[in-house]
Amino acid sequence: MIVSLPRPILFLDVDGPLIPFGGTREQYPDGYPTYVPQEAGANPLLARVDPALGAKLLALRCDLVWATTWESEANECLAPLLGLPQLPVVTWPEPSEESELSGLHWKTRTLLDWAAGRPFAWLDDEITDADRTWAEAHHPSRTFLQRVDHRHGLTAADFAALDAWLRAE
Repeated sequence: MIVSLPRPILFLDVDGPLIPFGGTREQYPDGYPTYVPQEAGANPLLARVDPALGAKLLALRCDLVWATTWESEANECLAPLLGLPQLPVVTWPEPSEESELSGLHWKTRTLLDWAAGRPFAWLDDEITDADRTWAEAHHPSRTFLQRVDHRHGLTAADFAALDAWLRAE
């Protein structure tokens, strides 16, 4: 009998990885590149979302999950821009002081619980070594926590590192 293992999860943050921010005028003298026309009343940061990222994300051998404070708004606003289907969404518990005291990102424990033992990757602009160490010590499967430079968003190097981790199953 052949048993197929579940695909790894990719937890995806929005602000930073998909919507770059915080670059200086020296880094972006003409401002950030924009990809989509601005609709009246729309979040102006959505113009920074590169629609080509959607196909790159869908090509990865993993299950995509929104892990962002945008929560269900990611499906409403970002999924259509990226050509993504409606994705599962992590809902966040009320913040606790425990994570702050331990140096962990406030998302870390929730993502490990959500993964329920499955291998997972997490792309976020706030990941630290404390998060990597904690995940390695407390999660029974493989993990890949990639800190994305918030000034540039997801790059070819981020995708290459993630793809290498996914292929190393």
